[in-house]
Amino acid sequence: MLDPYLGSLTLNQINGDVIWSVVQGQLKKGNTPATVNRYLALIRNLLKMARDEWQWIDSIPKIRLLPGEVERDRWLTREEADRLIAAAPEHLAALIRFALATGCRAREITGLEWNRVDLGRRTAWLNRTKNGTPRGVPLNADAVAVLQEQMGKHNLFCFTYRSQPILWDLTNTAWVNAVKKAGLEDFRFHDLRHTWASWHRQAGTSCDELKDLGGWKSRNMVDRYAKFATENLAFAASRIETGKDRKVIPLSRFCHAKEANQSFKPANSLS
Repeated sequence: MLDPYLGSLTLNQINGDVIWSVVQGQLKKGNTPATVNRYLALIRNLLKMARDEWQWIDSIPKIRLLPGEVERDRWLTREEADRLIAAAPEHLAALIRFALATGCRAREITGLEWNRVDLGRRTAWLNRTKNGTPRGVPLNADAVAVLQEQMGKHNLFCFTYRSQPILWDLTNTAWVNAVKKAGLEDFRFHDLRHTWASWHRQAGTSCDELKDLGGWKSRNMVDRYAKFATENLAFAASRIETGKDRKVIPLSRFCHAKEANQSFKPANSLS
């Protein structure tokens, strides 16, 4: 729900000063930077739609997110993912499997239409992405299998519930129950995208490849997953393994200055 203060203003009255006042009000309520940033992102998206799609306003203020937000690092192991899929109802399990196979966001999956899927070329084209830029998504065997299971259920949308398009937030009762039944805690649908990216990096996918696969505009968004890939350092780490032929140059041991002074005796010393 938007701040009552914002609700009392027209769109043209929302400027940088107004946004600053909203931020201060949210912080005074005790909200964390992460919570405030989600709120700012909502305001920014609404203003962008008012400008770009509805053409109600000509310009919008620049809204910067707060620094100091701790990045969320929640992802599933393969075994945990299998438990979640098994615990979910059929329509939700299909969405989960597709998200884990492609890294697509919830809205991108529920809005996917058959006329934007080419199973022969194993590609899907998304026209509703978070950053507003259409992009192609390569479909691996797992993603293709999920789509093949959905064929014939609806003539327009790929993913449905009881033959109807899925128009609601996926983090609903079915999701909450599946997460609980799978024995998971603090797990959101968007964390499936984090899981997908983490799995890719663990499998050796480069950050540049992952950036293109996930449709990120900046490498900064992808570098957070770099910690999951260590194969490029494996050889370096093995150089000092026990039992290996050591090629370490023997260096003389240099005494600490204090030790050197204690051991030094002048030539004319009487002792």
